[in-house]
Amino acid sequence: MAGEPVGACRRRTSRRNLMVTADTDRPGDHTREPEGVGRHSGPRAESLAGSVARALETAHQLDPVVEKLAALWRTPLQHDGLRRLLRGKPLGHAAHPLLTDVPLGLWLSSAVLDATGQDEAARRLIGAGVLAAGPTLVTGWADWAAGDDRTRRVGVVHAACNGVALACYTASWVARRRGHRGVGLLASAAGAAALGAGGFLGGHMAYVLGSPPRDPDAPVR
Repeated sequence: MAGEPVGACRRRTSRRNLMVTADTDRPGDHTREPEGVGRHSGPRAESLAGSVARALETAHQLDPVVEKLAALWRTPLQHDGLRRLLRGKPLGHAAHPLLTDVPLGLWLSSAVLDATGQDEAARRLIGAGVLAAGPTLVTGWADWAAGDDRTRRVGVVHAACNGVALACYTASWVARRRGHRGVGLLASAAGAAALGAGGFLGGHMAYVLGSPPRDPDAPVR
């Protein structure tokens, strides 16, 4: 506008810009952000660990090992009383997931004691965890024997990881008893790593594959 001061003109222009911005931000506006900017454009990508677990489900190379282990457990689990006990029928639910908390808790607690310099107490917890691993493993195999092919393939790797963890913690207990604390610490660290891998696969079996079976009388395969 002729004769309008420069400052007033600038204020008028700023108000118009704000009005335009407010209009474009109203609900129902059809402007879109570029895909992938500030929002999830689709399902989240599966993690590397999840991809490995799913690959194990169809890893037919594991089938010979699965069959040998299945044959090993088939005969003892034909006994109804033993099978129901190992699968947790007296508890009303599977026993294995409950029992895993015992060695897991003992072994991980030993790391806290190691960090605080309580070596003897840490060694005792490790030893107790080794003893508690026995019934935990047996109940796990009882559940595994009723699983489908996918579950049993993942299960043998889960069991292998936990077996490595048990061996490492046993070696840690022996090394500590002989006064080799450094070796014991390294063995415990290796055991914790194997325990983590086994725990992840156990979670995959439980939450993705639906293991263990709800029915304690589910047939042994």
